[in-house]
Amino acid sequence: MDLYEYQARQLLAEQGIDTPKGIFAQNSHEVAEAADEIGYPCVVKAQVRIGHRGQAGGVKLAKTQDEAILSSEQILPMTIRGHKVNGVLVAEAKNVLHEYYVSISLDRSSRDFDVLATANGGTEVEEIAKEHPESVKRLHISALQDFDMDAARSMAESIGFYHADVDQAADVLLKMWKCFKDNDATLVEINPLAKIGDSDDESSKKLCALDAKISLDDNAAFRHDGWKRFADTTHTDMFEEHAKEHGLHYVHLKGEVGVIGNGAGLVMSSLDAVSGAGEEQGTGVKPANFLDIGGGASAEVMSTSLSIVLSDPQVESVFVNVYGSITACDQVAQGILEALKKLNISKPIVVRFDGNAAAKGLKILEDAHNPNIHVSATMEEAAQEAARLAKHTKETTK
Repeated sequence: MDLYEYQARQLLAEQGIDTPKGIFAQNSHEVAEAADEIGYPCVVKAQVRIGHRGQAGGVKLAKTQDEAILSSEQILPMTIRGHKVNGVLVAEAKNVLHEYYVSISLDRSSRDFDVLATANGGTEVEEIAKEHPESVKRLHISALQDFDMDAARSMAESIGFYHADVDQAADVLLKMWKCFKDNDATLVEINPLAKIGDSDDESSKKLCALDAKISLDDNAAFRHDGWKRFADTTHTDMFEEHAKEHGLHYVHLKGEVGVIGNGAGLVMSSLDAVSGAGEEQGTGVKPANFLDIGGGASAEVMSTSLSIVLSDPQVESVFVNVYGSITACDQVAQGILEALKKLNISKPIVVRFDGNAAAKGLKILEDAHNPNIHVSATMEEAAQEAARLAKHTKETTK
């Protein structure tokens, strides 16, 4: 789950990391009130779950209420790199003396945690890393290690916080680590972590998180009741929400073939097979969803899964790809028949079974004599058939 900036700031503030005062607003009236409360100048920032907002015109400085309102009216209708703006954050404008980049992330390839930092923060950090890799410092932390004050201070010194107090920088790094661990995050990023204040007044200088990006591990949601506050009701997908209510792993895509399987790897392979079949046939047919029924799925789970997939009007055919292990294929077959009986629909379903009780499951489907059920021996054949049937169904129902 990727958080909006205003939500990420909340988690940083809860750990004692300084952030500029900010107020989330969703219309120009709220922006006017927020700007007056924050004071001028203030910054109006688009809230989207993606970076490079400034280059897209999604971040504007306002020196008056009129400018704040005008900025919000320009930003709120925007779509930035495919992401519809969800609102704006009206925040204090700070006098920035220097910008740094710091992040802590989960590195799945090395199976450890990465602390990454550079004294060249702000925009285009990726380009800086490519052109001046020596300026980027990295620290690997294994799952059995911890990140303590000594390690944080050493990291701060290596980065070169020459405009900032090293102890203050180490404290920020340590608090980021605590935020990362306490919230089961996969990414905690501050860019920029800025040195702010009056250049002529040393006592006014301090580090402040001007922008933040945090990603949380959805699988840990059961441990965090507080995550309910981050629910994005404005961009809720009703199919994904329905699947979530039943404990199913579902992702809504833009295509014509519903895909159901057991195991993320098998479902991903099925998606690729369907896409490949659509390209090979020259139809452009694509997967309509990702749905993993998991291990040990019952007839009821299979029936619910089909109901969700077939309730999507873009679906013209369904590809069920199950390898029986804990999940018995005869139970899946029963679920398919139950769903067809309940739904009373005519969309074709292509089934490929292998493994535990595969022969028994196929016999159940054969004995049902349902003309909407098509059986294929391999994943590739099933994907080809599902893509062909999707195109045929779409053409005949026009």
